[in-house]
Amino acid sequence: MANLARKLRQEQQTQQTQQAPKVSKKVQKQKRWLSPGEKILGIAFGVVICFGSVQIISNQSSIYELNKEIQDTQVTIQEQQKLNSDLTVQISELSQYDRIKEKARELGLELNEQNVKVVQD
Repeated sequence: MANLARKLRQEQQTQQTQQAPKVSKKVQKQKRWLSPGEKILGIAFGVVICFGSVQIISNQSSIYELNKEIQDTQVTIQEQQKLNSDLTVQISELSQYDRIKEKARELGLELNEQNVKVVQD
């Protein structure tokens, strides 16, 4: 009988030890990927990046517009310089002595060498 009682005790102890770990298991909480503070920082960083991107694009757009205006102004200046040089050539052609003398004769003026005075610069 004693052996039988010992065997029962041993069986009961083994059953308790086998059941005890099963009962003592704790359910582990699933860890979050990001904490709330990290989420807030991430969102703030994203907003700053978006704002910076918009600012850069806006600045580049205004620079492009100014460069376009500068180029248009340079083209206008070049056209005006060309016109001015053409007019300078025309003035030099129209102010030749032979042409002036011919126009004076057409208008009835005559050259009197006694009335001519030489002016020096």
